[in-house]
Amino acid sequence: MLRIFRFLGILTAVTLVIAPFAMSTPEFAKKESKSCTYCHTAVGKPDLNDAGRYYKEHNLSLEGWNDKKKP
Repeated sequence: MLRIFRFLGILTAVTLVIAPFAMSTPEFAKKESKSCTYCHTAVGKPDLNDAGRYYKEHNLSLEGWNDKKKP
C-alpha cells in the first residue's frame, strides 16, 4: 500500500511540474519550432518579450527576427 501512495505522490509531483507547459497555445510553437518562452516572458504568462512583440507585429511571422538587432 505504501508503494502505491509513493507512486501516486511522484506522479502528482511530475504532473504539477509539467502542467504549466500545457497552458500555452501550441499552434504557434509548432509552426515556428520554438518553445513558448521564446516569445513569452514566462511559461503560462500572456506577456510578450521582444521576439513575441515582433512576431505579433509582423503578421505572426519571425521572418527577419534573426537579422534584427536585439537590444
